[in-house]
Amino acid sequence: MKKNHLLAGLFAASLAGMALTSCSEDDQSGSNNNSNTSTGNYVIAATVTSSSTDTYVLLTAPSLDEGEVTTQGNGLVNEGATYWVFYTNRYLYALNYNQGEAGTTQSFILNNTGALEKRSQEYYVNRFTTYGYYDRYIMTTSTGDGPTELKDENGYVPQSFLASYLDVENQTYTSNTVNASTPFLSENFLGNGEYVTLAGLAQVGTRLYAAAVPMGLSQYGCMQKNDDGSYKWVLPGNEDLIKTESGGSGSGAYDKDELQWTQYPNECWMAIFTDQTLTDWKLIKTDKISYACGRNRSQYYQMNWLADDGYMYVFSPSYAKTMKDVRQQTTLPAGVVRIDTKAEDFDPDYYYNLEAKADGASFLRSWYIGGDYFLLLMYDKAITASDKVANRLAIFNVSNGDLSYVSGLPTDVSGFGNTPYMENGSAYIAVTTTSGYPAIYRIEPSTATASKGLVVKATSLNGVGRLEAQ
Repeated sequence: MKKNHLLAGLFAASLAGMALTSCSEDDQSGSNNNSNTSTGNYVIAATVTSSSTDTYVLLTAPSLDEGEVTTQGNGLVNEGATYWVFYTNRYLYALNYNQGEAGTTQSFILNNTGALEKRSQEYYVNRFTTYGYYDRYIMTTSTGDGPTELKDENGYVPQSFLASYLDVENQTYTSNTVNASTPFLSENFLGNGEYVTLAGLAQVGTRLYAAAVPMGLSQYGCMQKNDDGSYKWVLPGNEDLIKTESGGSGSGAYDKDELQWTQYPNECWMAIFTDQTLTDWKLIKTDKISYACGRNRSQYYQMNWLADDGYMYVFSPSYAKTMKDVRQQTTLPAGVVRIDTKAEDFDPDYYYNLEAKADGASFLRSWYIGGDYFLLLMYDKAITASDKVANRLAIFNVSNGDLSYVSGLPTDVSGFGNTPYMENGSAYIAVTTTSGYPAIYRIEPSTATASKGLVVKATSLNGVGRLEAQ
């Protein structure tokens, strides 16, 4: 077991509100008095665009399978969210991220009269790259600058994990302090000098599983030298990959003396932490798939999911195929493996090539429905295509390896909600189209068919779930 100390930074967020750009009718507007006259336990997050102004409304409905609900004079107006997070059907969190600025995170309940109600506490959050659940916490992590006291002779600071814990019921959150006596470094996390970020926080018993995604060599790691003056961690022949000046923008920004992106694209590492403190862990590796995360800008989507059979299934879209330099491109196709959580190691006999099953296409996101079934948000072409669009859904059966595209969806899909809602073996997902009003669609995994349910008179839908009255 490796040991380390905890360092965390700011409570953070970096997640997109829609999988695709969406547009639709713009003649509706929500109420401005925070009233909620619709009824039911199902909650839908909707956006109404009018005269280039967005209004965000939370609606309730008694059913997702049928009916119609309008935002006109109805719903709870709110500040919107980049991610709607339902916690055990009791609380709804609006995680917000504003690039470079603090975003307001709010939470909601369904009170004993059946109306949506905003809770008293608000939080100002900065950037995070992944989130998950651990006991009573919504937990977030990112990777960023560590203690300045540990800077090297060039003034470069090692990278560290920044973790935060939102206590859902008590409406409090904690984050740690950056100092040299308690560094929690992500540098050389895998033993090859590269720093990592975590993707997908999944609790199994008291353990916390996360994909350790290699990010390359930071300025701190890249500039470490051997006694003879050669680079300690730069592979021979890769010296020209070191950036000679800073550049790029957004999630693609880089710094001088950094070797951006991993030199080891044909590996998948998982970290198994003893608990949520992230201070003690073991690492396991497979070379059957590339690193396990869906990627969109600075978002690292979860690809590791605990299933009912006790295995954790780990998916890789092979995002490293999109790297510009061939030395950093994976040769492994998009695929899936699994971890025996009792043995805490990869199952050597389980593997499926998902790229072959999808006629060369890959996927952006994955979700566990239940039983043998997973839902995949698929690209319409190869992951290397510059014009690829994630506008299809597929069902993957982990027991026999079948991958089936979902039929019954509209032909003009322009966006999906961030996270489907799972109930009674079915998946409910918000679907926005370029024509007409958006709706909730129910997906039956055994037949890979979608059926149109609740129609929402709004511009786009961002999330769906269920709340029980307090």
